[in-house]
Amino acid sequence: MHIIRALCSRFFAILYNLSKKLLTMHVQTGPIGVFDSGYGGLTILNKFRELLPEYNYIYLGDNARTPYGTRSFEVVYEFTLQAVRKLFELGCPLVILACNTASAKALRSIQQNDLPHLDASRRVLGVIRPTAECIGQLTESRHVGLLATAGTVKSESYPLEIRKLFPDIHVTGVPCPMWVPLVENNEFDQEGADYFVQKYINQLLEKDPDIDTIILGCTHYPLLMDKIRTFTPAHIRLVAQGEYVSRSLKDYLHRHPEMKERCATGGKCEFLTTESVDKFQESASVFLHEQIHVRSISLE
Repeated sequence: MHIIRALCSRFFAILYNLSKKLLTMHVQTGPIGVFDSGYGGLTILNKFRELLPEYNYIYLGDNARTPYGTRSFEVVYEFTLQAVRKLFELGCPLVILACNTASAKALRSIQQNDLPHLDASRRVLGVIRPTAECIGQLTESRHVGLLATAGTVKSESYPLEIRKLFPDIHVTGVPCPMWVPLVENNEFDQEGADYFVQKYINQLLEKDPDIDTIILGCTHYPLLMDKIRTFTPAHIRLVAQGEYVSRSLKDYLHRHPEMKERCATGGKCEFLTTESVDKFQESASVFLHEQIHVRSISLE
């Protein structure tokens, strides 16, 4: 009798392990997609690769149609949806909108209206919510400044998200229309940039002198960090998004093992652009310190 029980137990153990292997075999894996209207999202991608180097990534820059910051909600939504569809076609189970304007103007519509029809098992995440989640622990005065594109400021996405989590925090935003062109044209570290950096910081602090924390609400802005720090009072904390968004992604994958299982590993990274390959490689060198292979694609 003991022998029969032992054999049965062994049989069911083998059957259980076999079923687990068969289920794993049917899980299709793919790279994590990272999208931005230009090059700024590379600052987010860099942090992803630092904290989560084991995963494969595809970076897609819609460089031919940048900047998004001055475009209407409808146009940003349409362009962003095209990019998400392309990354889904390329096998990405998870797409991060590493662009504040796209996160502000398109993310919610894509999540609520398009994802159920495109593929309800995939996910699209943004960069605003992870940034908002950290603010409560960073500000003491409860007065927070936002430096971002005109589109992000106008959308009111940051005040809305922060208010949901921390109703006592007051957010003041100022658009910085010249900052993205300074970065995209590799002028961010030149003397001529000083005027525009100082101008927008002064405008923000004139609107609310009690600010003790400033969100850099555009993924391009970390490249201006040295100049921003120079013209910002020393007691004010500057919040660049990469660190917080990468931590949020790590936490998300931990809380969603079914998605983690679908994200391919191997440490590979592919770069796609809607612009010319040569231009992307030249401009991306500002953000990346490595030789990269780039492929040109169309989203239309």
